[in-house]
Amino acid sequence: MFPGTEEGPEDDSTKHGGRVRTFPHERGNWATHVYVPYEAKEEFLDLLDVLLPHAQTYVPRLVRMEAFHLSLSQSVVLRHHWILPFVQALKARMTSFHRFFFTANQVKIYTNQEKTRTFIGLEVTSGHAQFLDLVSEVDRVMEEFNLTTFYQDPSFHLSLAWCVGDARLQLEGQCLQELQAIVDGFEDAEVLLRVHTEQVRCKSGNKFFSMPLK
Repeated sequence: MFPGTEEGPEDDSTKHGGRVRTFPHERGNWATHVYVPYEAKEEFLDLLDVLLPHAQTYVPRLVRMEAFHLSLSQSVVLRHHWILPFVQALKARMTSFHRFFFTANQVKIYTNQEKTRTFIGLEVTSGHAQFLDLVSEVDRVMEEFNLTTFYQDPSFHLSLAWCVGDARLQLEGQCLQELQAIVDGFEDAEVLLRVHTEQVRCKSGNKFFSMPLK
């Protein structure tokens, strides 16, 4: 999970939407996250414009994600002087990977580990094996740097919206069925939610590093 933790000198939750930082900020520590970026097209945002207001009838505090991606790592802490070696190790492992298509069309509700945030996501239904292969390589880099590897049996997904707190009770069941019906009935959803993966990206603090696939 962990759709990106802001870099900053103080843990003021009012500055990041009421979210609670997963780990305390310390000078020289950089929150780092590896993921596949998703560039949202107009049609995707049109779908979101239907999905989100419907979900908000159940949980009004839901807000749209500012950017979209599929995580390949947990959010980890890197010391500043380890960023470039870490990125170089990642790039070395990504060079052999080919671009691939995946489909994300199954609505699912997620929380972070601490249950302090809830997300509405679209789960990957094809392309799962390729994501597992990518995670396997990312995990090996994490192990080299003594960092936490990704979750066992991960559910790869594209987070669409989030809120503070554990809102699974309100969102699962009837709401989830209705959201899935919206996705299934959306014009050209089959084409819209089939995505070509062209790169892996690493965000460390406020720096971004892109690793193109073959």
